[in-house]
Parts: sequence; structure tokens; C-alpha cells
Amino acid sequence: MTTTPSSSLTQDELKALVGQAALQYVVPGEIVGVGTGSTVNKFIEALASMKDRIRGAVSSSVASTERLKALGIPVFDANEVESLAVYIDGADEIDAQGHMVKGGGAALTREKIVAALAQRFVCIADESKLVDVLGSFPLPVEVIPMATEHVRRRFQALGGSATVRLRDGQPLVTDNGQHIVDVLGLRIRDPLMFESEVNQWPGVLTVGVFAHQKASVCLLGTAQGVKTLTF
Repeated sequence: MTTTPSSSLTQDELKALVGQAALQYVVPGEIVGVGTGSTVNKFIEALASMKDRIRGAVSSSVASTERLKALGIPVFDANEVESLAVYIDGADEIDAQGHMVKGGGAALTREKIVAALAQRFVCIADESKLVDVLGSFPLPVEVIPMATEHVRRRFQALGGSATVRLRDGQPLVTDNGQHIVDVLGLRIRDPLMFESEVNQWPGVLTVGVFAHQKASVCLLGTAQGVKTLTF
């Protein structure tokens, strides 16, 4: 299914379009899982239009929580809910099976936790995020700081180039108090196996491959409008 806009849209307008399109997957009377990022920010703005028809949200980041609360949408702790009908979030890459790379916004661990609570993952993204093989986008990995160099060497042994993500010249600190290692040069042809393997490395909190918690649906913003992919 494709929703066609009336005229050519900018990338920002396409983000707003997929954010609006995601409202159809929100279940009235339920708590909705909400991700992180610029596309999700458009969804949060759209969600405000139906805030009186939902119980609230579970958020994957401090930034999204603040946005939701500012719009009068109640935010629940993940420990307060047993399950969610839907989780809506963006992706840095997504393949034809719904496997994703996420974590460009450094919220991958909390995103994966909320995704695991959801019966359905709806990915909202622009068409540049659709790839044949994951790995062109630097793979984010959240690590315990004392394991950073060990994890970097493990990726180098796989042919990757790993660097610590910086902010203002210092290692970025996530909402969980950890660091992010970004890895270039990988071709992730078996996302499920890769995710399972790297998650076992000592010091890795979360790898940014979402294969075990893959997308059920992707609302893809294209030059022709919103294209719906179902996996």
C-alpha cells in the first residue's frame, strides 16, 4: 500500500508523513511504545492529536520522555507494563526481511528493551534507510567503558574499524552511563547469528543489530509518498 502526497516533499516533510501514517497502528486505550530520533519526534507530535485516546507511552530515551511529557502524554516505566501492542521507532538501516541497524541516537539498549515488550514493531524511515545488506551505516554497540578496547579489538579481528563515539571531545555517555563503539566495514549477511554472537562478548551491553526484535512493518517515506512494507 502506498500513500501518495500531492506534491514533492522535503525529507523533513516525509518524516512528518510517516509519523502521521504510524498513528493507524496505535491501539486506542493501550500504552504505546515510542522510540527515539528525528523521525520519531514527528510521530510524537502526531501522537499528541490522539493523546486522550491512549493510556500513555513507554519511552526508549530521556529525550523522547521529555517530549512526550511536554505534550501531556503520560509516560510509564517499562517495568510497569507486561506487554505493548505496538512499538514505533526509526532505523538507521533496514533490510528486506525487516532486520535493522539502530543506535545512531545512542538509545539502542532501551530501544531493544521496549521492542521486546511489543507484539508488533512498526519502523518509520525514509527510503535511503532500505539496504540489501546491513553494515554500511556505522554499527553502534553500547559497551561497559572498561571493555572498550577489548571490544574494539574483537571487531578489528572481524575486519571492522571500531571507534569510540565522542561528544565535545570526550566519550559520549549514554542514558545508561555507558559508551558507544561505532563499527565500519562490516557486511552483516546473517543478522540473527551476528546479533547473538556479539551480545555474548564480555562488556557488550547491546549490539545495534535488531534481528531478534525485527520490524513487523516498515512505513517508508519515498518520493512517491509512504510505502508500506510488511515482513
